[in-house]
This record gives sequence, structure tokens and C-alpha cells, in this order.
Amino acid sequence: MTYNKIFNKINTRYLLVCIISIAITSCSKFVELGAPTTQIGVKEAFQSDASATSAVIGLYLTQFNSMALNYSGVVGSSADDIHYSTSSVNYDQFSSNAILPNNSLNGNNLWGSSFSELYQINLVIENLNASTALTPALKNQLLGEALTLRAFINFYLVNLYGDVPLELTTDIATNALIPRTSSIKVWSQIIDDLNSANGLLSPNYPTTQRARINKYTAMALLAKSYLYNKDWTKAENYSDSIISSGIYSLNTNLNQAFTNTSNEIIWQIANTTGVSTFGSNFLAPKGVLPNYILYDTLYNSFEPNDLRKIDWTMTDTIGGKPYYYDYKYKSRSGTGNEYNVVFRLAEQYLIRAEARAQQNNTSGAISDLNIIRNRAGLNSLSTQLTKAQVLLAVEQERKVELFGEWGNRWFDLKRAPSISGNTGLTRADDVLSGIKTGWKPTDIFYPIPSDQILANTKLTQNQGYN
Repeated sequence: MTYNKIFNKINTRYLLVCIISIAITSCSKFVELGAPTTQIGVKEAFQSDASATSAVIGLYLTQFNSMALNYSGVVGSSADDIHYSTSSVNYDQFSSNAILPNNSLNGNNLWGSSFSELYQINLVIENLNASTALTPALKNQLLGEALTLRAFINFYLVNLYGDVPLELTTDIATNALIPRTSSIKVWSQIIDDLNSANGLLSPNYPTTQRARINKYTAMALLAKSYLYNKDWTKAENYSDSIISSGIYSLNTNLNQAFTNTSNEIIWQIANTTGVSTFGSNFLAPKGVLPNYILYDTLYNSFEPNDLRKIDWTMTDTIGGKPYYYDYKYKSRSGTGNEYNVVFRLAEQYLIRAEARAQQNNTSGAISDLNIIRNRAGLNSLSTQLTKAQVLLAVEQERKVELFGEWGNRWFDLKRAPSISGNTGLTRADDVLSGIKTGWKPTDIFYPIPSDQILANTKLTQNQGYN
């Protein structure tokens, strides 16, 4: 890790003071997480159940709400999903898939924030492992949360950049010279962390409103990770366990799917106002553009009478031009009842559907897709679809179900093979080459920030950016 990744991380001994202080000031009304009440040093923070819990709460509060928008809006711009509404050099580079290595959004908001959060997570993991003072059950819960958070950040890093430095320590000198680690090893660490977390966590949430991680949160990311790695059997097994748990259910009313009491939610990142980062950026008063809008191609891709188009999008005409908004979140200011939803049950049906189709269980896959489609007011798919047709149906349902959420559309296009028969291409080549001028196959990975390569000479650049 380079020194500028985490704001000159000197005085590491007192970093947890910072985290805990943030938790105090950000969560004075945070009943769901349980706000900490004192400030103490790193070692002392893990000598009592209360202060150790405060340290872990700090991991949720430091950067995750801002990262939610970066991982959704900025990353979504690279696909045909959601993009920044006004012209801006840094944002436009994501929309045009022509990101320069010195792009500040890429260097600070994606790479920098991710590694900053990783450092804090590693600090917590090290101190939890070293502590002998904590109640064993609580220690397991806290360690499981931290391991899941580390896997979550690494999941994004490996999907955005491919090979990335795998940082598992707080030794700044060591991290400063870590070369890019094979994506295979990064994925292995992600899955190892999640399997460990799965063994440590309870199905019960440690707070109300699912604002902290439980066992099924780790399993949701495991299902997704196995899907991305084409381990279809395990992807199906983990998604099936979540669906069959009886804890979660789909909202029949789509307008309530993202409220903070929705039974569809597996994990959400809380806030003090009940107005999500998404709502405040995806919505605006009539006649005013919000920060992010939908690509026209996304809006036009819904089938007629799809309730997701009716309930989850809205239109406005400004200067004689129609614009389309993401309206999954309804509150944009003041107080509300929405947090930042990370994982929800609908995605698990789609994971299971894809995994089943890849194992030639097309009837099972179609059954899962129909559950999602019927909820959206659409007719069931034919049971006579071929495997190839089912996989395209999965892609379509993921597109119109998960738009605007955590860069899912971008990752889906990157990970799926081209249907052209060219084994060197992806679905991103099929879809985006017809939408975006200058698209190149190497655009599926972002550039390593140029200042990081200057600071750490062991880092190399991704293809297409030299």
C-alpha cells in the first residue's frame, strides 16, 4: 500500500480513536447500531465488549455510505445503467469508458477509499484476534462482521481492477511495496474470509433493521462470489439456503422494497436521517436534474407493463428533453425510512436461477425467474426455453431488477462471455460497443491510479492504459 492511500497513516495507535469518534458524532440517533459513548486508544478498545463493538461499528460509519454511491453511480456509468447527469471531465470518462490513470474519482473515490477502509478493517481484525478479554460469542460476531467487510471491499477491488495488492496487515512499510496479487489469489482470500465469517456469525442480527452483518449476509456474498467464479453448485447451495431460511420474503408492493423495515433486505447500511445516499442523489425537485440519471437504453429495455418501470423509475422533461430517474428510493431530503440497501432477496433468486441454468436445470431456473417476473406483474416465461435463452433471460432480469444498485450491471456485462462465439470477448463487448464510441475490450478493467504506480514501483498498469 502507498502512503497516500490512507491520509498519511501515522500515529496508528490512535486510529481507532478516530473511528470511535466518528461513530459517536454520526450516530447520536443511531438506535439500530447502538452508539458508543467513549473515546479510547486502539489496544484499550478491545479490552471490553462495549468498546470493541464500538470499533466495529466505526467500520460501517467511516466511509461506507459514500462508497455506496461510488460503487453504484460511478461504476454504473461504465455500463448502460446509471450515469452522472451533467458534464464533468472525471465522470464523463467513466461514461465513455475512457478513464485516464490520473482520474481523481478513480484514484480517490474508488481505489483510495477502498484501501483506506481495508486498512481500518485489518486493524480491527488484528486487534480482535489478539484480544483475550472479550466474551467469546461477541468476539465471534465482531470478527465475522469484519471479515465480511474485508471480503466486500476486496470483491469490488478485484472486479474493478483485476489483479490488486492483497493487503492483510497494518504494516505500512510492507503494504507500501506490495505488487499486484493474482486475481485468483484475491478471490481465494475473499472466499476464505467469507467461509470463516459464515462459521462465526449467527443467523440473528445483532441490531434491529438489519443494519449490521449476520450469517446470511456473509452467505449472500459467498453465493455471489461463487457465481462470479463459475462454481455453480456452491452458488446455488448458498442462495438456496438464504431463500429457504424463512427469514426473508419478497415485498409484493415494489414501493416498499427499499424501506428500512422491508423483509426483503438481507443487509443495509444505516444512517441517521432515514434518507439514503441513493435517494438524495437519484432524486430532485421537478424541473431539476438529480446527480444521477438512467441511460435511455436502460429505461427503454423494460417490457410493457413491468411494475419495476412504473414504480422504480420516473421521468421529467427539462428544456424539452426527457430524462429518466431511478426511483427505487422515495425520500430525497428531510427525514424518511430508507437506508442504503446492499443485499436483498431478489438477487438471491437471480443467482440461483443463473446457477441452475448453468447446470442445465432450466426448469428450476425458469421457476426462479418467474417468481421475480410475476412480482413485477409480468407473465411467466415459457418452460420450453433453451439453456442459452434462459441465460439471456437471467441477464435481462438482472438488468431491470438490479439497476442502480452497486455496479451490478457493469459486473454482469464483464463476467459473461460474448454470445458472438469469440472466446476472447465478453458481453460488455456485445452490448457496449454498439452504445459507446471508442469501446475497447480492455475497458473491462479500470486503470491503476498513476500516483499509486509512482509511489509503488512494483505496481504495473492494466492493459490499454499505457
